[in-house]
Amino acid sequence: MFGLSDLVGLVISAFIIFPTVIFLREFGYMIFGFLVGAKNSRITLGSGPRVFKIGKLDVRKYSHLYSWFSYDELRNTSKSAYVLLYAGPIMINVIIGLLINALLANDYLSVYETFWHRFVFYTFFYVLFDAVPMRTANGKPNNGMIIYQMIRYGKRTDYNPEPFLPSTFEMEKTYQKEMEKVKRTIKDYKSDNETN
Repeated sequence: MFGLSDLVGLVISAFIIFPTVIFLREFGYMIFGFLVGAKNSRITLGSGPRVFKIGKLDVRKYSHLYSWFSYDELRNTSKSAYVLLYAGPIMINVIIGLLINALLANDYLSVYETFWHRFVFYTFFYVLFDAVPMRTANGKPNNGMIIYQMIRYGKRTDYNPEPFLPSTFEMEKTYQKEMEKVKRTIKDYKSDNETN
């Protein structure tokens, strides 16, 4: 039966564990992006209005929903550079999951054991859906599909002409337009309410 402790566990999973696993995944892109020469790279956590932006980190209001890594171009455009870039998040999550699992197995994290078990679960959950080649609901390939197609066909993706990872410049431009539209809508709403 779903009880109060399950509800607390769900809230902790949704608002602490899940965003942390997502951040670590995106950080995997950043590490490997640095190694293969990604220019103007950025990690964007969440969606909606920007809360703050520090250096290469852009945090949005709904930080537990949809995050991504973006860059403008790669200095190294070899096949292995793209494979490394897209394998980065998978490898980071596998390493962290195995490390935490080893610490749990040797009783180093026994104080918050349930928390860490959930953390390992979500880490490997992401690995599973990131590594097994498939297309997402919007038709874009996941990392596994991009790696597979790069190795097999020598290109990032067969059917999608636009890059899987958006450019940082384009994402910033789109964000600014969206925020201007939101501001205009709020201004129009306020002026309509003042006249009534």
